Parts: sequence; C-alpha cells; structure tokens
Amino acid sequence: MENIKISKPTTFYAVGLSYKKADAEMRGKFNLDAIAKANLLEQAKCEGIEALIVTSTCNRTEIYGFAQHPFQLIKLLCENSHGTVEDFQKVAYVYKSLEAVNHMFRVGTGLDSQILGDFEIISQIKMAFNESKERHLVNNYMERLVNSVIQTSKKIKNETEISSGATSVSFASVQYIFKNVEDIAHKNILLFGTGKIGRNTCENLVKHTKHEQITLINRTKDKAEKLAKKLNVIVKDYADLQLELQKADVVVVATGAQNPTIDKAILNLKKPMLILDLSIPKNVNENVTNLEGVTLVHMDHLSQMTDETLENRKLHIPAAEAIIEEIKEEFLSWTKQRKFAPTIFALKEKLNSIKDSELKTQRKKFSNFDEEQAEIISAKIIQKITNHFASHLKDDTTMVDESIQWIEKVFQFETIVK
Repeated sequence: MENIKISKPTTFYAVGLSYKKADAEMRGKFNLDAIAKANLLEQAKCEGIEALIVTSTCNRTEIYGFAQHPFQLIKLLCENSHGTVEDFQKVAYVYKSLEAVNHMFRVGTGLDSQILGDFEIISQIKMAFNESKERHLVNNYMERLVNSVIQTSKKIKNETEISSGATSVSFASVQYIFKNVEDIAHKNILLFGTGKIGRNTCENLVKHTKHEQITLINRTKDKAEKLAKKLNVIVKDYADLQLELQKADVVVVATGAQNPTIDKAILNLKKPMLILDLSIPKNVNENVTNLEGVTLVHMDHLSQMTDETLENRKLHIPAAEAIIEEIKEEFLSWTKQRKFAPTIFALKEKLNSIKDSELKTQRKKFSNFDEEQAEIISAKIIQKITNHFASHLKDDTTMVDESIQWIEKVFQFETIVK
C-alpha cells in the first residue's frame, strides 16, 4: 500500500472570557497590553503552535488558535496575564471546531458585543491577525476564516441597520453626563487618557459642550496634543493631574494603565464630582466613593443602558444572522474541500502510477505505439475520474471521512499524517 504524507492541522479552538460572565475586575486580570500580547505570540511560536491570534479589549480577552488541547492556549493566556487557571475556569469559555468558528463570526459582526451592533471589535480582530501574520503565526485556514468574518461584518454594516443610531460606551458616557449633571454648560470636564474610547468620548463631548470646558491629560503629551488640535480643547501636562482634578466637576478616565491611577488620596474636593471609569483594568480606586460628593460609574453600568436605538437594532438581528450563515457556509464548504483535497491528490497520483505502468507495458508490445496520443487520452480520463470523486466528496449529503476511507481501500493507498 502506498503512503502519501500530508500535514494534519490541529484542532481549532476559541478560548477566552467576556463581559457576559466576567466582571470588570476579572476582565482586568486577563487584560493583555501590547507587551503582554507580543510575549504571548512569541511564546506560542517557541512552543510550536501553528496559528494563533489574540484580542484583548475592555469587554473581552480571547485567543483563537490551533492546539492539540485547549489547555495549551489557556496556559499561554494565564502565563502572560494576572489571571489564574482557577479564575479562568470560573468565568471563561472554550469553543472547539465549528463552535469556535460560529463564535468568531458572532463576535466579529457585533452580535456578541456588550452593546449590540458595536463594530469596534472587527478592527481589533484585523489588528490581531496582522500582528500574528508578521510573526508567521497564521495558516491558510486562519487567513480564510478572518477574511470571511471581515467580509461578513462589512456586509451586515452595509445591508442592515444593526449599527444605526449613536450607541456605544463613549456615547452612553455623554448621555449619562447630560442626564445626571445639572447645568453642564457651566461645568468643567477633565478627560484623562486618549485611547480609542477616550478619543470617542472627547469627540462626543465636544459636539455637545463648549470647547473651553474640556481639559485633556495623557501620560504621553504629544498624543493628547494631536487630539486637542483636532478638537480644539485644552491640554495639560500629566504632572498637573492632581491640580486639574480639583477644578473638575466631571472626570472621564480612559487610560490603558494596568493599575489604578486615581484614588481618594489625590482628591481634595470642595464640590461634587462625577467620575466615569471607562478603563479595563479599572483605573479608579473604589475608595474614592468614601469621599462625600463623589459618584463613581464604571463602563459596565454604562453598557447596560438601553434605549430606543438598541431596541431598534434588535429588529435587524435575523437579517444579520442570515448574512452570517451565508458566508459561513461558503467558508465551511472551502474547509470541506480542503479536507479531502489531499485524498484527491493522492488518488490522482495513484491513477498516474497505474497509467505509467500500463503505458510501459503497451510500449513493449507495439512497435508503432503512439505514446503522445496515449498520454493525452490517459490524462483526460484521469482528470474525469478525479472530478467525479471530487464532486461526490463536495456533496452536502456525503459522509466525507467514510468516503475517504472507501477510496483509500479501493485504490490501495493511505494518506498518512506526519
């Protein structure tokens, strides 16, 4: 029996945790900054993992990758974050094969977002893919899957109204401020941090308040100055943070720090203050609430705010799910073909081997044997035979694994994994 060696892909998994079961504190433990992500990817590469991408946002931290066992991926996450395996087991999820594919489609299209229809995550998936690709940590399966999810996201955004209306954590922050702070037109607003949520919040605030009311502080001042130039707001040095806190009526914290940057020790208040903490991990110590007049609101509370916009978005879920099914089926069809392609290749090799042996025999029998014509006719016959088998394996009713075994038995070859 002939052996045709092919490489066997390991199982595709999605492991992680999200806002659904993990609160902000727990999500903070597993949050991965840029350095932690880079370390995780390098470690995965050293451990021989075939393909893997990592996303870490305020709402979720996830690894999509190929492994012999999901614990390989869980171990990578825990070793590069402050989370433990015990923590993971309490709040996390593990999806395998088709379930993992389904999960990525729902996450990437905003159906699994904390605020329905929030498409910010797709840019995170793109970025994660590019980071892995630079390190040669993607394979054809991963590339095809990510591209399919991106295509689905675009189609849902363009053909449904599931992302219509202004609804996001940053927009909800501004809504909360306007509903809960009286006479906002005469209040001072301090924005600490210029990450994506911070930038979006600042833009929303500028639309609805006077520019001179808003002060922007960031650890890296040039980033704050770029945003301030665009939005025409005031920038102060990070060293001025404590002073600016005393002036502020509303503070929006959206930094990427791994530990709290504001606590009651640096607040010297003589008036009420509303603090919105839009950071993961949390960047405002809960002890600020011990101070009279301080109200602390975390992003999880803001994300729970529902209004007419969100209710309208729910009406478009069926249309979005139909688009997901359509493109997902195309992807699964490709994976099915990818699964039997080595068998078709091996079959063709076997038939060519039979053909070569037969032509050799006929060449000896006939002095006027037309070898060129025989080659042409044989090639056409072999192509038609392999096409018939390929069509059979592509059929939705075909049990692929069983059919592959049958083909190998009849033609006496075996595809062996290495």
